[in-house]
Amino acid sequence: MRNFLKERVSLARVAGELSVFTLIAYHWPFFSHVIENIKADFNGVLITAGLIFIMLGLNYFFYYLVLFLGRVVGKCILGFLFLGNALCLYFINTYQVLVTDKMMGNVFNTQYSEASGFFSWLSLLYILVLGVVPCIYLSMRKVDYGKTKKFFANIGTSLGVVLVIALVNIQNWPWIDRHATQLGSLLMPWSYTVNSVRFYNAEKKRNRKAILLPDAKIATTSKDVCVLIIGESARRENFSLYGYDRETNPLLKKDSVTALIANSAATYTTAGVKAILDHKETNKLYEILPNYLFRNGVDVVWRTANWGEPPVHIEKYYKAKDIKKKYPEADDRYDGVLLAGLKEDILSSNKDKVLVILHTSTSHGPTYNKKYPAEFEVFTPVCTTVEMAKADKQELMNAYDNTIVYTDYLVHSVIDILREIPERRGCVMFVSDHGESLGEGNLYMHGVPMAVAPKEQVEIPFIVWTSDRNMKVDASREVGQYNVFHSVLSFLGIESPIYDGEMDIFVGNKN
Repeated sequence: MRNFLKERVSLARVAGELSVFTLIAYHWPFFSHVIENIKADFNGVLITAGLIFIMLGLNYFFYYLVLFLGRVVGKCILGFLFLGNALCLYFINTYQVLVTDKMMGNVFNTQYSEASGFFSWLSLLYILVLGVVPCIYLSMRKVDYGKTKKFFANIGTSLGVVLVIALVNIQNWPWIDRHATQLGSLLMPWSYTVNSVRFYNAEKKRNRKAILLPDAKIATTSKDVCVLIIGESARRENFSLYGYDRETNPLLKKDSVTALIANSAATYTTAGVKAILDHKETNKLYEILPNYLFRNGVDVVWRTANWGEPPVHIEKYYKAKDIKKKYPEADDRYDGVLLAGLKEDILSSNKDKVLVILHTSTSHGPTYNKKYPAEFEVFTPVCTTVEMAKADKQELMNAYDNTIVYTDYLVHSVIDILREIPERRGCVMFVSDHGESLGEGNLYMHGVPMAVAPKEQVEIPFIVWTSDRNMKVDASREVGQYNVFHSVLSFLGIESPIYDGEMDIFVGNKN
């Protein structure tokens, strides 16, 4: 081994070795997807072989280029990529994620306390074997970089081979185009590098100054309070209110709530929350609900134990740590902290119209068993591993169902708080940002592109309660996250040019 590392070898050999290693070590999920989606015929073999040689050629070109131009710096760059590949592969294999620009947005917006729950001892093994070991090899390998003439000959040859193979496979490009999202999300290191750039470019556009909506006015004199609870990863089929065979909503079933059939607009938090707060489906950054109502005279309170919302510009914005500081007795390990002092906040308002938004994180995986206090562990035994694919299916479901039981308690508690404030008309809306996969189709958690997303990640609960018996809700209609904006305006008696009566869930308020 020592003689092997002491031997000075050509850059072409090193680039070739790294290219083959990259193909074998990091691309089992890539080729598993290919094999699952091709026919067992000559054309299928041609597609697979073509992708293998194109990948080898492009990786060879990349490694040769980086090492020749960068030398020591090039080795450092490749070392970071090997570590990134190993970590990315761990998440792909463990959680069956697709590494798209949206998924990279989730990565960059995830807090440390949440991110740490995704790692296990297996992740260290991935990093050591598939990250650290190739880094050591690369750092100790003595390389003869050769002359410039040889450099151009090698990279020219590699690109030429890739071009020829691509032309041979030209009839198969429609197949590749159809699977481009999935293939691109499993291709190392391009999945996380290119999609990181795509995410930041999108963020740069999104974070420009919001487009202001037309001015609104408060049209009624009643004292009203609406509490919008944004759920996290709560899927509809596990709510007994929607017919689930387990009693996960024992409290809400007594609260005279209306459970509407709804689908999410996205399968990840940032887009799902934006849809709940937007007045219509759009890629543009319009003024969102809390900012709009605050600007137009409504007292708006935002309490969050989560992240990923669009920029919120109000005076009363509180994170869990802020609430904990004000109410030391509150347990900020769970979303119940969002209820601490909530009644006092509402009672202290000197405005007729109050909107409270609670952004929870109750059903976010993979550590479902850590998302609720011990007294809500109704279904046992529960899954305690973050390696969801290896978990016992029933234990995983038990832990997730307990988060729904806790959600039931949280929403019921908010309803009880509003009942204790009879001087204000009260309304509670609970809407999840997206659903969650729990092993169906070998998928876990969320984030699959909408074009191929399973129903478990799209079908969400939309639960409504109001103290005003005149505010009827049509339980037969199907709704979505964009209905929230117009329904909140309707309940609070806000007149606005952008109000859409067809998007209002309350019967009779269509003007």
